[in-house]
Amino acid sequence: MESQLQPLTTPEAAVNDVNQTKNAPLTKEDIIARMAELAEKDAADIAREDVNRLRVQFHNLRHDEVAAQKAEFIAAGNSEEAFAPAADPAEEQFKAAYSVIKEKKAALAAEQEAVRQENLTKKNAIIAEIDSASDDADNVHLQLERVRELQTEFKAIGEVPATEVSDLWKRYQLATEKFYDQLKVNKDLRDLDFRKNLESKTLICEEAARLNEEPDIVVAFRRLQDLHEKWREIGPVAKEFREEIWSKFKDISADINKKYQAFFEERKAVERQNEQAKLALIEKLESLDTASLNSFAAWDEATKQVIAIQDEWKKLGYASRKANTQLYSRCRELCDGFFAAKAAHFKEVKEESAENLAKKISLCEQAEELQDSTDWKKASDALIELQAKWKTIGPAPKKQSDAVWNRFRAACDKFFESKKQNSNERRSTEQANLKAKRDIIARLKEINAETPDRKEAIATVRELMKQYQGIGHVPFRDKDKLHDAYRAEVSRLHDELDMSTAKAAMAAFENDVNELSGNDLGRQREKLVRSLDMKKNEIKTFENNLGFFNSRSKSGEAMVRDMERRISRLRDEQANIEKKIQLIDAKLNA
Repeated sequence: MESQLQPLTTPEAAVNDVNQTKNAPLTKEDIIARMAELAEKDAADIAREDVNRLRVQFHNLRHDEVAAQKAEFIAAGNSEEAFAPAADPAEEQFKAAYSVIKEKKAALAAEQEAVRQENLTKKNAIIAEIDSASDDADNVHLQLERVRELQTEFKAIGEVPATEVSDLWKRYQLATEKFYDQLKVNKDLRDLDFRKNLESKTLICEEAARLNEEPDIVVAFRRLQDLHEKWREIGPVAKEFREEIWSKFKDISADINKKYQAFFEERKAVERQNEQAKLALIEKLESLDTASLNSFAAWDEATKQVIAIQDEWKKLGYASRKANTQLYSRCRELCDGFFAAKAAHFKEVKEESAENLAKKISLCEQAEELQDSTDWKKASDALIELQAKWKTIGPAPKKQSDAVWNRFRAACDKFFESKKQNSNERRSTEQANLKAKRDIIARLKEINAETPDRKEAIATVRELMKQYQGIGHVPFRDKDKLHDAYRAEVSRLHDELDMSTAKAAMAAFENDVNELSGNDLGRQREKLVRSLDMKKNEIKTFENNLGFFNSRSKSGEAMVRDMERRISRLRDEQANIEKKIQLIDAKLNA
């Protein structure tokens, strides 16, 4: 007796993956319109693949919209946890159409299941009638035509529930084989049927053998299922050929089933590899630290990495249906997050660059106000300070960066070029002043106490002193040495020619005091006391400042000497004022 070959169960997802086609991208409105068209059709005319494809496309579009809303919501400074997608009327329309299709499909499935149950009942009745015909051994030959009619009816009846197919087929085969085994009349006719059935089953075996050459194993497997269906419709063969022909067909079927199984096992292995590869790419995306990207070059390099990851992702095949959707969502979310962070960073950089440009333009304007100044020290210090500020300001927009820098540099260059030119002129003037002062010192050296006309000599000295004081600055390095030489000559001549005016001034003051009395003396004394306090304060200030200077450097040493000279002169003036106060006090106490 032939045993029933059980075909492998084909996962719907696997078949859909193999036969999936690439359609042109649709908008949500297109998808809803197509779903509405499908909803208008009869359930039998609605292809499940079309519905699933539209549903996946719609969900992908909706997912992208929600992701964009979320990115925009976060970019606006909101918390990710507070995000809630906006309601989508189109989604409700899509769900409504999809519900209609599901209801129609469910109704059709229920109707078909009822028909299959009815068919099962009819076929069971036929098997029972054939069994009954076999049991009447004396009249079995009279039942031959009826049995053939029953066989025709059995084949004409449609599908039965899948769970009953195998058992039903076995019981039908047993019933028919039992009837023919017991049929003892018209043996030639039965043998003819056996030969026809053998020929038909042989052709099926040959056709099944050719399926081994079919390059598309899924197509081969489906055609094999059709051949099994035909095999079931053909009656039995002679008993001596039954096992042989069935074994042949079964072996061919086993080969194809093995290939089919191997195909899906191989595909699962490839899907696992693709899943691991996609997980690795996701880990690369997750390892990107956007917080550490703080330059154009760093963002550009990171962007190249993300694009390279996206390109590599596109080259990979599908993972398993469940994992593939989840992996794609994770990858898409990470990529969207990266480019959203990049957009936010460059927006911030743009705003900061605009602020930097405004600051630099302000520095340009300040520099341009100073570029024509002749207050060399003050303007020079101010420009140096502006240059220091410039260095602390970040970059301006690239298009304006060179122009604003050239503008600032031009203003600075103009001032320092003028200062340099002025410095050259000043050095020439200082050299001329140095020569003139040296000439005066040389003329002072020629005067001494042996000069015949003392008054003329004093007048000459005072005129030379006046000329000396009227001459401008000399080079800084010669200032102290020249001043010391000049003071030495003036001091010598004051002593030799008795030019001191202090005694004469004191004598004149004493005469004035003698002419004053009462309140006038008091007011004069108050005036001198105020002057004395001022001198004391000046001396104290100079003495305090003297401690801050470094006498190790040449410039510091010169300043110290100059400070000491001023203090000495102030002390002399203090002593002179004190003497005047003493004169007034003596007059008041007389």
